[in-house]
Amino acid sequence: MPLRSTAFYSRAGRLHALLAMLALALCMQSVHAQMPRIELSAGLNRIEAEVAANMSDRMQGLMHRQSLAANHGMLFVYPQAQTHCMWMRNTLIPLSVAFLDDSGRIINIADMKPHSEENHCAAAPARFALEMNKGWFSSKGIRPGQKIGGLDKTPPPR
Repeated sequence: MPLRSTAFYSRAGRLHALLAMLALALCMQSVHAQMPRIELSAGLNRIEAEVAANMSDRMQGLMHRQSLAANHGMLFVYPQAQTHCMWMRNTLIPLSVAFLDDSGRIINIADMKPHSEENHCAAAPARFALEMNKGWFSSKGIRPGQKIGGLDKTPPPR
């Protein structure tokens, strides 16, 4: 009898741990769902972007995400133009980042590997950074010097 009871508690413990992980995942999804979304454009390409306009959202970014839908991304809005840098700690998916000036013109684009702490920095003072699935910009023929539209709809940075 004690073996059965131990096996039962062991299964119950695993079930409890699984439920706790599921609850945490749902909480993470609701945190992501709270970020405002805007529509941006790059030439004829439409982008649905979550907006990270405050320090907390910028620090969280796309960490712990399992995937990113096609033509979706995250726009980081900074209070002032500076040489901002990005890294990929706790980020599970490969991304490309475009650093943008005040007018939305692309300064430079960098490809980033998951879980890397390598810095990827703007080549000049940037006011925005747009993260997309790795290779999105190159697959659409989007290069430095081109403009991202719709930035006038971004919430003010905090």
